[in-house]
Amino acid sequence: MISAKILGVGSYVPPRIWKNDDLASLLDTSDEWIRQRTGIEQRHWVEGNVTTSDLAASATERACASAKIRVDEIDCIVFATLSPDHEFPGSGCFLQAKLGLSGVPAFDVRQQCSGFLYGLSLADQYVKSGMFRRVLVVGAEVHSKGLNKTPAGRDVTVLFGDGAGAVIVGPCEGSVTEKDSQIYSTHLHADGQFAKELWIAAPGMANGNERMNAAMVEEGLHYPKMNGKAVFMHASKRMPEAILEALEKNGKKVEDVDLFLFHQANLRINEMVGKQLGIPSEKIFNTIQSFANTTAATIPIGMDEAVKAGKLKKGMLVASAAFGSGFTWASTLFRW
Repeated sequence: MISAKILGVGSYVPPRIWKNDDLASLLDTSDEWIRQRTGIEQRHWVEGNVTTSDLAASATERACASAKIRVDEIDCIVFATLSPDHEFPGSGCFLQAKLGLSGVPAFDVRQQCSGFLYGLSLADQYVKSGMFRRVLVVGAEVHSKGLNKTPAGRDVTVLFGDGAGAVIVGPCEGSVTEKDSQIYSTHLHADGQFAKELWIAAPGMANGNERMNAAMVEEGLHYPKMNGKAVFMHASKRMPEAILEALEKNGKKVEDVDLFLFHQANLRINEMVGKQLGIPSEKIFNTIQSFANTTAATIPIGMDEAVKAGKLKKGMLVASAAFGSGFTWASTLFRW
């Protein structure tokens, strides 16, 4: 079987920055309150008619440049998002049109915060099977247009930012040694009994006779709701489990890993995961301070930022894990 690797990475965030102080009057909150509970200092939010697929297109172009391929060499699109341009068709189709890739298969992955790793797993299998040679995996979100920007939505609204990150996955050429760039394995999990602990109730086909009506809007069912304690508890348990699963699968130990790229939901969660696994803080690369939670985009944005910062270099062993709505969680181990 062919081995697969990440050929390049790119990211894009909208230029408008909202610092914590900018949200203070809207949400009856403060910079100190947000920092203490989340570690977030600012986030990027789109303006005007900018869409999720717009952000994805910009990140894709940068990923192609990093991989040293032309956009028209992409032969499959996997788009992870919970904030699609429209309810249907999938945003992968809108992205495909913007990239000028008519005829190339495109589909959406709806695993929220775990979406990028779910998508990476699909790309890994497609390349290994020989079905495709240049798979785009992109995570992109526009949260800002769907948040409750009143004090009633404070606990959730302060957490989220807009942005996109993308990688190109392709085959390893020639014989592959232990030290060569490659995706060693991916690991996927879900537990739907907790689906309503972090979700949006409406619009939806499980709301009686109408998928959406004025009463649902009045009740705020179209805004995300979260049981923060449950999410924190489960994330702090499942992410370490997923990392250990990936390491055990490949005969590695925590100390063998050069860099850890965790999903960026809450700095306290990542610190807890690091403490449980005994990871030195300098081996964990966090971006939540600058970008907040961009859901499916956090890991590829972090990957790109780590490259720019000189923290991720060729030959490094990288472990990544995510946890989110569903509940879903996932991990991967790869060599950059």
